[in-house]
Amino acid sequence: MWENTYYSNMFLTFRGIVSLLLQIVLTTFLQSVSWLAIAILSPSGISIVTLSLCLLLSNLGASIAEVANDAIVAEIGKQPAVPPKKSHSYSSGELQSFVWIASSAGGVLGNLLGGIAINIYGPQAMFLLFSLTVALQLFIIITVRESSLNLPKSSSRVGLRKQLSELSVALQKPEIACSITWLAASNAIVPALTGTMFFYQTQHLNINSSVLGISKVFGQAAMLLWSVIYNRFLKSVPSKKLIAAIQGVMAVFMLSDVLFVNGVYRSMGVPDLLYVVLFSGLLEVLFFFKLLPFNILMAQLCPSGCEGSLMAFVASATALSFIVSGYLGVALSSFVGVTGSDFSGFPRALLIQAVCTVLPVYWSSWIPDDKTSSKNRKNE
Repeated sequence: MWENTYYSNMFLTFRGIVSLLLQIVLTTFLQSVSWLAIAILSPSGISIVTLSLCLLLSNLGASIAEVANDAIVAEIGKQPAVPPKKSHSYSSGELQSFVWIASSAGGVLGNLLGGIAINIYGPQAMFLLFSLTVALQLFIIITVRESSLNLPKSSSRVGLRKQLSELSVALQKPEIACSITWLAASNAIVPALTGTMFFYQTQHLNINSSVLGISKVFGQAAMLLWSVIYNRFLKSVPSKKLIAAIQGVMAVFMLSDVLFVNGVYRSMGVPDLLYVVLFSGLLEVLFFFKLLPFNILMAQLCPSGCEGSLMAFVASATALSFIVSGYLGVALSSFVGVTGSDFSGFPRALLIQAVCTVLPVYWSSWIPDDKTSSKNRKNE
């Protein structure tokens, strides 16, 4: 999602013209065709341009489908809960948590099976298998009637101008505008050093790529566990405190990376492989931990009628912030002198990254408390 902000922005336009499920059908078709083309073309004959085009179409489909799914969740979550004594915010929170649990479980299973299968069948067969899997998903989606989702009738029939007007009204609310600004800024000002760390682990430490695959499985498992813990124990915690706490934990993990690169853990007897699997895998998904309480907060604050458009805007702002973060990471790596054979400046870059990560905690007051948000909604 990091590099696909403009694809997500397209959803704001498509949403007023094409129904939600039809969008998912079209984007799933794009993914299936893209991966099938990579599978059937010869590895020696496929050009970089063709490969880039296939990946572009696949990412286009995946990102728009993701935003469409978020819109469906947001709109269904705003429907009156059963029994009626429960508030809509509780219903929306339950649905968001359930979607995160299902998505994380799928991530764990997908990464695990993919890592095993690619060692047995090879990359070309995996591209073909993935294309067939997406084609099966496309067939299942076609059999679903949009009316069965009980979406608001106006969600796909109102004009684009009206949707943009409703979105503009929502963004004029200080609690919504400030919250989205904080989320985007908290990502954008943190230089992303994921690529540099990957190169350090694989080229400098000679860690096998299969270990990094296990690390991703562990990260997805942590996402699943986080979803369950949040749903059962942390939903009563104010979103502002929870999001700020997650931001602080991210900074602590980055400081831990400084010790890792300096060889402190190695001197203590902790193998590099163990650290990569546990800590690197967890740090990679910590960036997304704060999205669950944030999305639930947005569902509570969002005025009725523009849930899908607002969630699409949040996804676009988040993706754009990650793009800025990536460019800052490249600039920081160059500034401290990190090269393919010299990582002496890498600890300094990680330290700067940790400092930048903790800065947003000081303006977390921009995020409203859940109780304050509920009172504002009642007053309306």
